[in-house]
Amino acid sequence: MAFEPQYLTGDKAGIEAFVDKFDVFLFDCDAHPQVQLSKINDRRRVGVLWSGDRLFEGTVETLDKLRSKGKKIVFVTNNSTKSRADYQKKLTGIGIPATLDEVFSSSYSSAIYISRILSLPPSKNKVYILGESGIETELRSEKIHCVGGSDPLYRRDIAADDYQKLASGEALDKAVGAVLCGLDFHLNYLKLAFAYHYITQNNAVFLATNSDVTLPNENALFPGAGACAAPLVAMLGGMKPEELGKPSQKMMDAVQSKFHFERERACMVGDRLDTDIKFGIEGKLGGTLCVLTGVTKAKEDWEAQGVVKPAAWVNKLGDLTYGL
Repeated sequence: MAFEPQYLTGDKAGIEAFVDKFDVFLFDCDAHPQVQLSKINDRRRVGVLWSGDRLFEGTVETLDKLRSKGKKIVFVTNNSTKSRADYQKKLTGIGIPATLDEVFSSSYSSAIYISRILSLPPSKNKVYILGESGIETELRSEKIHCVGGSDPLYRRDIAADDYQKLASGEALDKAVGAVLCGLDFHLNYLKLAFAYHYITQNNAVFLATNSDVTLPNENALFPGAGACAAPLVAMLGGMKPEELGKPSQKMMDAVQSKFHFERERACMVGDRLDTDIKFGIEGKLGGTLCVLTGVTKAKEDWEAQGVVKPAAWVNKLGDLTYGL
């Protein structure tokens, strides 16, 4: 008989028993577009902790109570444009107390994966970046040398002699052993050309901070990190990058490498079945908790697809305070 996810809202004993199972709680803090059926053109950014710039009722109280019980809190995001310090500032700015150590972005996940798991050889230990300064900051925090990224030398039109220098390899840094693609607000032809030739000539490993093809902003969708990597995937005959953000288990490996926790004593809290809950299940965490303030709106969502189910669910995160 298939298991039935446990409904915790209003269940004081159930909440207490569920929370007591875990030492670590991983919280999704990505915002997603939510289409309102009554206003088909109205898209709000929703999620687990907040909607737009408004915190959901009980969010801070829940986090405070979990911390008071000695639980480790980790905020997990696929946003690669910001460093951990940037994201910490964002969290505190909207009213969520957070330390730098509690933030785990896909840019930092990439840095941890490259430095501690991938372990590039000394002769090929540089990383070429398609992305913003958040990636550079986190790579340097792990003492990883990088090129590209926000360097003004790459933010220009391609020149006639660039073609010859790239084709011959003269323009390439021979020490580049990986190409890391994230969301790049200044993506251009020259940057893509460098990335392609690093992969094909240097045999650089093709990595991506995450595969999200869209970015919600200002009530609309814009190109995401996956869209920035798409031209390279096409040029490389469909070869896809190794993904380092949710739901990739390489991100889970990086999180565990950083915090050294027992997976059966950790719980993933999120609003998306295909990323957050899948991330926790495939990572063999002890539990997953789905919050219905984001993309997933009702238990019928997982009953309909029948593959990815959370261990438990609540209407909103603040409902946990009833049993804490």
